[in-house]
Formats: sequence, C-alpha cells, structure tokens
Amino acid sequence: MNLAYIPSPSTGVIDLGPIPLRGYAFCIIIGVFVAVWFGNKRWIARGGRAGTVADIAVWAVPFGLVGGRLYHVITDYQLYFSDGENWVDAFKIWQGGLGIWGAIAFGAVGAWIGCRRRGIPLPAWADALAPGIALAQACGRWGNWFNQELYGKATDVPWALKISEGPNRVAGTYHPTFLYESLWCIGVALLVIWADRRFKLGHGRAFALYVAAYCAGRAWIEYMRVDEAHHILGLRLNVWTALIMFVLAVTYIVISAKVRPGREEIVEPEASKTPEAKDGEAAEDTESPEAKQAEADTDAEADEDAPKTNGEAETAKG
Repeated sequence: MNLAYIPSPSTGVIDLGPIPLRGYAFCIIIGVFVAVWFGNKRWIARGGRAGTVADIAVWAVPFGLVGGRLYHVITDYQLYFSDGENWVDAFKIWQGGLGIWGAIAFGAVGAWIGCRRRGIPLPAWADALAPGIALAQACGRWGNWFNQELYGKATDVPWALKISEGPNRVAGTYHPTFLYESLWCIGVALLVIWADRRFKLGHGRAFALYVAAYCAGRAWIEYMRVDEAHHILGLRLNVWTALIMFVLAVTYIVISAKVRPGREEIVEPEASKTPEAKDGEAAEDTESPEAKQAEADTDAEADEDAPKTNGEAETAKG
C-alpha cells in the first residue's frame, strides 16, 4: 500500500454562484497571461514596443485554441464519433483535450496575421515568446490534474498521483505525467533563456530550440502514458510527432545559423526612433505658423542691422 502520494482534487469545478470556475480553463488562462507578460518583457528588451506582444496574441491565442482542439478531436476521433459517443462533446473544451501540436501550428498562423498587420517579422516575435510559451505549457498541464486525466503507468513511488474511480479510469496511484511535463517545460524555458543570452539567437532559432527541447521531453513522457491513443509501428502517434518535430527543429537551427547568422538589429521599425527624437519632432510640429513667421522676420531684421563687409559697403557707395 502506498502511504505517500499526490492527491487529486475531488472536483475540477468550483461554483461561484451561477458561474462555474473550471480548473482546466483557469490553468489555460494563467498560462496565456504568463506567456504574454514574459514575452512582452523580452520583446521590449529586443527593442520592440510595449503592448505589441499582446496585440499579436489577440490573433494567436484564438487560433491556437481552435487548432489545439482540432488536433485532439481528429487524432482521438473515436472518443466523439464512434458508436455510443456523442459528437457534441467535441465542442466541450472545458472537459480537457488540447493538442499542443495543433495549438502551435494554428497559433503561428494567427501570429503571422498579427505580425503582418504590424510589419513585424514573425521569427523575431516567436523568439521573444518562446520561453513564455514553455511556461504557459507548464501552467496549462495542471489542468490535467484537475480533470484527473493523462496520467502515466501504475506506480507506488512516493510522488505517485492518486486517481479516484470515474469514467474511463480505475482508482489507484499512477505516474503524474502532468507534473513531469510541467517541470520539463520550466526547464525548457530556462534553457532557451540561457542559450538566447549566451549565443544571441535570432531569426527563429530561439523558438526552434524551444520546439526541439520540448519534443525531447514529450517523447519519453508520452511513452509513459496509459490513456487511449493511436499507435504506429508500436509507438504512440504523439511520440512520432515529437520525433519528427525534433528533427525539423534541429535542422532549422543548423541551416538558419548558416544562412542568417546573428540576431535581428531592428525587430519593430516603429520603435527604432528614440524618445528624444520623437519629442523633438513633436515640439517642431506643435510650433504655430505665427511663431514661425515671427522667427523669420526677426532673422531678416538681424541681417539688415548686421555690419556690412568692405565689399558690401563699396557696392552700396557705387
């Protein structure tokens, strides 16, 4: 009998009057806030303007949520479209089920739209967001804890997760894969921050490093999980996805470093002007036409009163 374990919440919903506060949604919201907040700090440090990250996130986040849900529903279609299942449940996102692969892919489309509208290079924006996205995933994984889902194999280690009896689950203690992935994502964020400072990563390489590092951890964590999943050649589908994405990310880092070394000097053209220059331009623009005319008249009078040179005096005498 396992005397030490991580307890699971008895419910994933707290009712605030008529409003249900769902733990899964709460974790996602916290993750988005962390990503935008930290991404904004990194964007400003790179020479961008405050608020730009949030403006583009308005496009990226909705696209990411839709993409994450689509990936989950498509890859686990049997949960919604097989005999005895209700397809309406595919829209109940609060019950869990967001695929990070779809979220990143569709989120990138939304970010591309936002960046294009602002005249900003998408790779530079992605580099600024990379560690924040990893931290957001670290927060979001705790939503699985609230829902008692996506746990690993049965175990009696002291940090085992206790799961209660419920739909599609058997009571017992299991590996807390949500915790493993959350801690791994924190490590990925720290790795990207360190590497970015050490090697001045640019042109999307910080983001590619995040993808590669996350996939390396996701592969072994996914291998531990016992929830239903499609298998290809004996491996879970998400393991194959992680391996493929890892190879693509590493390949991009190598090729990009040769083709476009260094980091972008200007990430946001509108922010390249210094505050002093902007203040000077504002002061010049606010000068009234009357003031400008008075200044011109004063200069003309000064020219007339100024002593004439010898050449000018002789010309006047002649």
